[in-house]
Amino acid sequence: MRNIIYSVLLSLITLNLNAQTLTEVTPNPNDSRVITTGVPFLLIASDARAASMGDMGVATSVDVYSQHWNPSKYVFSESKSGFGLSYTPYLSKLVNDISLGSITYYNRLNERSAFAVSFKYFSLGEIEIIQDEFSEALIEKPMEMTMDVSYSLRLADQFSMGVSLRYLRSDLKIQAVDETAEAASSYAVDISGYYQGEEQSYGGIDGRFRGGFILQNLGPKIKYDESGRETFLPTNFKLGGGFDFILDQYNKVSVTAEITKLLVPTPPLLGTYTEFNDNNDNGIFDEGDEEVGESYVDIIDGQDPNVDFLSGVFQSFSDAPGGFSEELKEFTWALGAEYLYEDSFALRAGFFNESDEKGARKFLALGAGFKFSETKIDISYLFSASKVPSPLENTLRFSLTFNFGGNQYSEY
Repeated sequence: MRNIIYSVLLSLITLNLNAQTLTEVTPNPNDSRVITTGVPFLLIASDARAASMGDMGVATSVDVYSQHWNPSKYVFSESKSGFGLSYTPYLSKLVNDISLGSITYYNRLNERSAFAVSFKYFSLGEIEIIQDEFSEALIEKPMEMTMDVSYSLRLADQFSMGVSLRYLRSDLKIQAVDETAEAASSYAVDISGYYQGEEQSYGGIDGRFRGGFILQNLGPKIKYDESGRETFLPTNFKLGGGFDFILDQYNKVSVTAEITKLLVPTPPLLGTYTEFNDNNDNGIFDEGDEEVGESYVDIIDGQDPNVDFLSGVFQSFSDAPGGFSEELKEFTWALGAEYLYEDSFALRAGFFNESDEKGARKFLALGAGFKFSETKIDISYLFSASKVPSPLENTLRFSLTFNFGGNQYSEY
């Protein structure tokens, strides 16, 4: 009797093991962990001076286009006010009607404060839509734009802070295809700081230190349609520092370094989960096993990126599936140098680097600037150093600056 009971129990245990539901996880090999955002044109350098030094500007000396990089610098301007126009062709090797343009105006109110306004417009050219051979062609002009206003305040002789408010609009939908299509919009804020030291002697060479930071594009996600998911803005943090070598009253050489971290969640590593009965008891799903239910895709490693924008900022420092080493790859860095002769002629060079796994943007940039009275012209040219072609490769960019009020303030 006892042997019969043992046999029955053993049979039940065996049946239970054969009927157990196991899960096999198969990583998706084509998953990319390159971070993507909405309105990515905000990451394009809109002025030629910054572009020629490797897309940097958070810690360089003040100019009209500081609005895009670090508006805190405006309170160190020697001119009372200024106005700037810039133009950047985009994908110029393929088309001739995609470009980024900007207009900027700043005014230094007094010794301690300044404000600035700017408008940036990214045109994606004309799209011709032909429904059939009998219909007249419809022309659509998708675009994206921003409007900014900033205020900066000098908190100490060598340090200032600023805040910017930005309105964003992205009109990429084709109304000829969808009559209910509407432009997407959002808003964002920037918080920045800037330090500019006093001129001192260092080993027989006069010079000064500069430093700056900015938390940029901090704002709600942008939603392109009612049924679609929301997309993060390109929120980022920039930190930079530099030094001006003042060789004599006519010649100055400035060197600057900058790092940037995109404060957007990293896409997790996904895999296909398959629930099955492990009939041959080998722990893998093979020909002898029976699938239970339907396979589904879920996160293998990393964190769910579907969070609000503030949570996304904090999550972005610790959510990379590859751990700390992958987090380091999400930092970009740039080095730039500028030679200035008598504040009337400038030569510039810069290098920008991004990890191959996070976008592979690498390029060398060169540029020059010419000043006539209160008018300045800047140009830059980009050489790609990556296997991935740059949309700005072999592109000549232009900026035009007008300063008003003369040198009413003495900062240098």
